[in-house]
Amino acid sequence: MNHIVLYQPEIPQNTGNIMRTCAGTGTKLHLIKPLGFSLDEKYLRRSAVNYLEHCDYQVYENFEEFKEKNPGVYYYLTRYGKKPHSSFDYSNSNEDLYFIFGKESTGIPKEILRQDLDHCLRIPTNDKIRALNLSNCVALVLYEALRQQDYNDLLREEPFKGADYLSND
Repeated sequence: MNHIVLYQPEIPQNTGNIMRTCAGTGTKLHLIKPLGFSLDEKYLRRSAVNYLEHCDYQVYENFEEFKEKNPGVYYYLTRYGKKPHSSFDYSNSNEDLYFIFGKESTGIPKEILRQDLDHCLRIPTNDKIRALNLSNCVALVLYEALRQQDYNDLLREEPFKGADYLSND
């Protein structure tokens, strides 16, 4: 199973967007305190729209508590990673895979990254920016894992207007 982990997220709009992505993919979201915002629905509703009720998420006091409660394979997204996110094998959908993303301003602390350098990954960019938007990064990495898992049980056809919507008058 795929998991998204946000280490001390700061921007409620990013977290709301990520909650929507998690709701739409059946991915569990893990939030590690301190959070830079309240989880009150009024702060997240704009970006998560009305999908909050479909997002399975859990909040942890710190990274140690998160690690104690969640065994599996950890992948750390960092601009200091040496390997592209697409170079890892995420194909085993029966394995718990945790994709860990740092806070928007400073990322994941060096002390955490140094413990597992082989699982530090990056999304390639040019030298004009430091990093992509957090919610975009989550979507890119999660969908690479889902692609390798043949999208698990995700729908292949549009569920509301039907598979033949474009060909119907």
